[in-house]
Amino acid sequence: MRVRHPTAEQSLALLYADHHGWLRGWLQRKLGDAADAADLAQDTFLRLLCAPEHTPERQSAWQLREARAYLTVVAKRLMVNLHRRRSLEAAYLEALAQLPEAAAPSPEQRLLILETLNELDALLDALPAKVRSAFLLAQLEGLGYAEIAARLAVSERSVKRYMVQAMAHCILLAP
Repeated sequence: MRVRHPTAEQSLALLYADHHGWLRGWLQRKLGDAADAADLAQDTFLRLLCAPEHTPERQSAWQLREARAYLTVVAKRLMVNLHRRRSLEAAYLEALAQLPEAAAPSPEQRLLILETLNELDALLDALPAKVRSAFLLAQLEGLGYAEIAARLAVSERSVKRYMVQAMAHCILLAP
């Protein structure tokens, strides 16, 4: 007799049926907001569904022994992203409040700027800490390599390497 294994989609459907309610409840306790919890629960399963086929998420996550632990890890990452995005948005809105009304961007421009800020934040977050720091010191504060090296307590040669790494990262991930 031949044993039939469920397809990936059937496995995900079972995982969803077995754990979605639990995950939504867990997120609601953590976030204190039912709407955010529902969104992040859906995003967690969407992340699994959209994972490239060669990744561990796609290969085995849908047939996990410790599914709740895995879903919790994914959901925690999404919560961190949500908090980061909201913090970035609050800082941007605070900066906008300082502008004269005539200089304030339109609602459409605000949305585009916020989307761009979130993309930049994700791009920079993927860099190692010293690389990110060196890049930001050069780009936002206009510091030279020697000054950056002194601030980061590294050699100037390291700063050059960091800058190359940051630029390559930005170029490779740019649309």
